[in-house]
Amino acid sequence: MKQPSTLSPRGAVAARTPLRADFDLFNEVMQNEYDAVKNPEGAIPLCIAENLLGWNSLREKLREIGSQKACPDWVASYTDTLGHPDLRAALASFLSQELGGDALDPECLAVSAGATAVIEMTSFLLASPDDYAVIPGPAYGGYTPDIQFKSDLQRYDLQLADSVDHPGVYNLTIKDLDRAYADLSEQFKLLILTHPNNPTGQVFTEDQIFAAVTWCEERRIHCVVNEIYALSLIDQDHPELSADYEDRQWFVSCLSQLEQRKSDYFHWWYSFSKDFGISGLRVGALYTKNEQLITAYRNYGAPSTTSNYTQWLLSELLPQTDWIRQWMQTERNLTPSYLIVIKALRELQIDYVPAVGSLFVWFDLSKFLTEDTDDAWVELWKDIYGKTGLLLTYPVGMGSDQRGWFRMVFTGVPPATLREAMRRFTYYCRAKQV
Repeated sequence: MKQPSTLSPRGAVAARTPLRADFDLFNEVMQNEYDAVKNPEGAIPLCIAENLLGWNSLREKLREIGSQKACPDWVASYTDTLGHPDLRAALASFLSQELGGDALDPECLAVSAGATAVIEMTSFLLASPDDYAVIPGPAYGGYTPDIQFKSDLQRYDLQLADSVDHPGVYNLTIKDLDRAYADLSEQFKLLILTHPNNPTGQVFTEDQIFAAVTWCEERRIHCVVNEIYALSLIDQDHPELSADYEDRQWFVSCLSQLEQRKSDYFHWWYSFSKDFGISGLRVGALYTKNEQLITAYRNYGAPSTTSNYTQWLLSELLPQTDWIRQWMQTERNLTPSYLIVIKALRELQIDYVPAVGSLFVWFDLSKFLTEDTDDAWVELWKDIYGKTGLLLTYPVGMGSDQRGWFRMVFTGVPPATLREAMRRFTYYCRAKQV
């Protein structure tokens, strides 16, 4: 006989709702992880959006800061729930130099324990239960729990008209937004634009963002641009990649546009987890000119504050822009790892979306589907893992209307491990093609 839940109704929902569909297999992989010497038959995780390429150098830099500088007294005390003023000042200055162009106001920044907390807080404060966040697809699957678990918002995956024949191309038009508004009307409360995109690596143009914000302002809809991959860009001029970028689209941050516009309906998200590869330190940020939103965030932000020691370390790191730039160009350079994957896909004649930025390759295995259903899509994902030990991101839930496409993270393992992964993947695909 089934026992009654000892939890509240929402607690019972939480108990039976996994954070993501691939976590059980991911934990299995981590118990049997590949090592060229100790476990050469082990599994390789290519599913979690982490960038570990520059960690060794960054770890030494953080150790240097911690050992050579005196830890301030404020680290041991409660601080502003928006983040300590020293961190917000350092972050505003860094973002102004690297992304904004305009001087950013530290008082318009809110810092929380990771991007998830920032997304959750923003959705909680800007929309009501059963309102909708409209997200051009395909897009990050984790938006669903981030906006839903506490804020109880619904997700609407907007299929862009120009993407039908060109998967992953992010040409957002007013007609696309009008279609979503016709479906949702007043329940359309948030428009979330991921720039560069997860999983495709594509970007919006400045004109597209400007037009989208104008459209949103006219309808009192909040437009949030997530630039969590703003400094994670691919070298489009690399001689082995340049042919993929005949129609160049460069990433241009919307921060300058946001600063000049001073709109109550235009907001920006960031995190240190991707560009800096320190997801475990849990630091995300919101930038907005909406004073009411900042006040509300301060009042409700205490449960999701970032460790003061982490805030201090980053406030000391961020002013060292010359070191950060050099580190990003060398140890944390994404292009060599991206190229490992692209070469293998080209050899196998598998279609992919050329990424402008992000940590992913979005590629098409639809020719291996037994039928055009979600079940067949998931079965293919399981088959790849079962026969190769490669765990790709769970495919369903990213808002793609074209089944058979998969996301591969190329920055979560060392290049040598990634080469082994692509060797196995190549063997698998060739066996399927026979």
